[in-house]
Amino acid sequence: MEKRILHIDVNNAFLSWTAVDRLKHGDKLDLRTIPAIIGGDESQRKGIVVAKSNIAKQFGIKTGEPIYQARKKCPSIINVPANHSLYKKYSDNLYKLFCEYTDKIERFSIDECFLDLTEFIKPGEDVLKIAIEIKERVKKELGFTVNIGISDDKILAKMASDFEKPDKIHTLFKNEIEYKMWNLPISELFMVGKKSLNKLDKLGIKTIGDLAKKDERFIIKHFGKYGFMIWSYANGNSNEEVNYKESRPKGIGNSVTLPYDMASIEQLTPVLVRLSEQVSYRLRKENMIASVVNVQLKNNKFEVYSHQKKLPHRTDSSKEITKAAKELLEELYKGDKIRLIGIRVDGLSGKDEIQLSLFDEKEESKDKKIDKTVDYLKEKFGYGMIKKASEIKREDKQIKP
Repeated sequence: MEKRILHIDVNNAFLSWTAVDRLKHGDKLDLRTIPAIIGGDESQRKGIVVAKSNIAKQFGIKTGEPIYQARKKCPSIINVPANHSLYKKYSDNLYKLFCEYTDKIERFSIDECFLDLTEFIKPGEDVLKIAIEIKERVKKELGFTVNIGISDDKILAKMASDFEKPDKIHTLFKNEIEYKMWNLPISELFMVGKKSLNKLDKLGIKTIGDLAKKDERFIIKHFGKYGFMIWSYANGNSNEEVNYKESRPKGIGNSVTLPYDMASIEQLTPVLVRLSEQVSYRLRKENMIASVVNVQLKNNKFEVYSHQKKLPHRTDSSKEITKAAKELLEELYKGDKIRLIGIRVDGLSGKDEIQLSLFDEKEESKDKKIDKTVDYLKEKFGYGMIKKASEIKREDKQIKP
């Protein structure tokens, strides 16, 4: 049976989802029809463009540039702060719609999915007709548009969805790659990045077709396994399956760009404590435990350094993870001015794999009760509403810039 795979990508997801939500709540102005961006806090240093409307694009505004530069290009531009919980809600709504067509769905990112329809198409049913139905339903029921790529190969489906946008459907079957894909610049091939482009250019490989026609052994000689992978992609032979089985995260982390440079452990510790608790909370939500804690600092010269620590036993305890994070900060901090601080836990495994001594279990149970109560209160009243008394005292003493 020939595979039938869709790659569905939301057009300008963050801005589209924000626009749809604002319209639902009574806003009469559609952000998609005016110069608008999703950006960071302009009063702090997180003020970069995350997403932009097509109108903003016409002013030369680019994703990733500072908002003050965007304002020079278009002084009247509207900046809306990012809202990740909103994006997750719309992403989940989209996923639920897809579930009506197949249960083989790979969430490739928050705004794109692969759908394997191979076993779900009725005899004689046209996959293009199904794609049209999905696209129109998304527009009518959810209020935004998507691009859909259709193929008998997973990577070709993704390549097809990147053709002309927005609100389009494209096919790219293996018998179409020569006239639909081979004439594209090699930079358009999935998984070809900036580092590879110079080397490919020196080898005379300018288009996807140039790569596809090269001898496989020649490419492997210059690029190894990576070369075989992109050569296979260029020839439409990825043979990759839609990974519809949910996979657990390999690590969980969080970081924050500080509102001003901090130059002491006393200033950095309350921020690290808050980040540690957020990471621990997410770890418990995933029903997982960690064996390694890593703390990262970035100073005002944009130099990044980090240390990690193996825990005595695997845990999801806020107390244990925060303790390790504080110890790492003591070891790590050099006395310079810090603009970003982050924490990450790794070495994750399921809770059912944990083995504790009797003593550890008694200590852990006390911490678990506290964590469980705090988690419940945070979910009920919001994360920022619940603080420890020690945090409040530290914040009261926090030195202002």
